[in-house]
Amino acid sequence: MRGALLLAIIPALLAVPVFAAGPAEKHAAPAATAPQTALPASVQQGQLVTATAQPGSEVRVGERPVRVGKDGRYVFGVERDAPAQLEISVRGPDGQTRRHTLAVIQRKYKIEKVDGLPQHTVTPDPELAKRIAEQQARVAQARERDDERNDYLAGFLRPAQGRISGVYGSQRIDNGVPKAPHYGLDIAVPTGTPVKAPAAGIVSFAAGDLILTGGTVLIDHGHGLSSSFLHLSRIDVKAGDVVKQGQVFAAAGATGRASGPHVHWGFNWFDVRLDPALLPQSNK
Repeated sequence: MRGALLLAIIPALLAVPVFAAGPAEKHAAPAATAPQTALPASVQQGQLVTATAQPGSEVRVGERPVRVGKDGRYVFGVERDAPAQLEISVRGPDGQTRRHTLAVIQRKYKIEKVDGLPQHTVTPDPELAKRIAEQQARVAQARERDDERNDYLAGFLRPAQGRISGVYGSQRIDNGVPKAPHYGLDIAVPTGTPVKAPAAGIVSFAAGDLILTGGTVLIDHGHGLSSSFLHLSRIDVKAGDVVKQGQVFAAAGATGRASGPHVHWGFNWFDVRLDPALLPQSNK
């Protein structure tokens, strides 16, 4: 009798239509696991590092706080003489702090002897040294800009094509006088050669008469990243102008403390000077 009853019930159950749950009836999907910070195992001295964290995280490089974009992206730079290890801490929205230790590849730098420079720019008198310090302070202030913009994501183009006449990090001996390291990439080209923006950005500084660097332009790419161009013979932009990647904004020259015409391309993360040769290249 029980078996006959079950046989009668099963067809009835199969006949009942099955309805999809409406919007109010759907169960919420489980929360996604917070992603680990995407960091390389090792970096080089002078390298720009780009990484991601969960949006809303707080990131520090050593003791230095780092801007984290709304999408979780952040960047930082590794100094020329950074020690063998770099500590990164990421405090997620959940309050948990994750610490990362990056191995820093130590580089050997060349010694570059440069002669034929205007001697007054190599060993300036006190009055000239004061003016130089004031001018460099204005440039340093422009490098403090910290925008949410992420123009750097498109990668970077060479601002000009030519022979590489100076490299990043090399110890400079100018007219026989030991000076600070060379922070940039020098491209030997004739005076008047067009200089193109390696990435889009906003002109944060433009002046044509600095004692050491002559015609000087800084382009800010967001998150504290900026390109600097020195010794220019002509400047076609002013502070506040927006430039596109590949746009001609100046012409190469030998103004300021220079022994010949070239494009000096420097790159900074705020006050940390980085190697333009290590920047990610644009696919354009």
